[in-house]
Amino acid sequence: MLQRTIGGRNVSAIGLGGMPMSIEGRPDEARSIATIHAALDAGVTLIDTADAYHRDANEVGHNEELIARALRSYGAGAADVLVATKGGHLRPGDGTWTRNGNPDYLKRAAKESARRLGVEAIGLYQFHRPDPSVPYAESVGAIRDLLDEGVILMAGISNADVAQIDEAREVLGGRLVSVQNQFSPGFRSSQGELEHCAELGIAFLPWSPLGGIANAKDLAGLHGAFEEVAAEVGASVYQVTLAWELALAPVVIPIPGASRPESIRDSAGAPDLVLTAAQVARLSA
Repeated sequence: MLQRTIGGRNVSAIGLGGMPMSIEGRPDEARSIATIHAALDAGVTLIDTADAYHRDANEVGHNEELIARALRSYGAGAADVLVATKGGHLRPGDGTWTRNGNPDYLKRAAKESARRLGVEAIGLYQFHRPDPSVPYAESVGAIRDLLDEGVILMAGISNADVAQIDEAREVLGGRLVSVQNQFSPGFRSSQGELEHCAELGIAFLPWSPLGGIANAKDLAGLHGAFEEVAAEVGASVYQVTLAWELALAPVVIPIPGASRPESIRDSAGAPDLVLTAAQVARLSA
């Protein structure tokens, strides 16, 4: 599979988002582990998770633990996988989301994530979402401290604007390696952040790159150009969408969520799909 880099580390150009395997409507564990194993079989070496990817209040870190079990059961072939997790966004268990950017909390959360993942140091740890009640520099400062202490190996941020990207780079002393924002055919508000990351050489990880759990099935109907190009190249509209995102900049690494092996197998074919400049322009329009 095509390779891209995060902080100098090679990873697959397509990652696997673990969220659908742990929230409402999640599959049974056997199917989830089969999905993760299918991703690894297809060459995926980046898996994205978060401590907030869970359904009930008493199961914080459900997805982290699920991924850890899947990697252990896969065997030696999982050694090259980079697991990226996040902290600072919480789910009380009632379907809502809250935020906690308190530095002390983030440090505790990261150490708990490392424990659940079964690692001495987290490969990539990302501040999940800005907390308006805490100065952004203070929250990112906790990530810096985790980096300095060796609790995490690389630092990233999520749901950030251009100014926050620059502020995080300053606080981290130039060690910001990734930005994870929502981006898809129907949600292009992060185009500016994508372009900024491309200028800086920072990995840009689109979350919900196919439009999210609720909208992915309607991708073709909502965005006709993607269906047209899919027919032209003989690929699924999902592959075309991911291939388009990959064509936007060499720092883009989409992380589509999946809860079935066949879904991630299809997504993993996107890096091999070559779109013409004219097709990319049509899709971008």
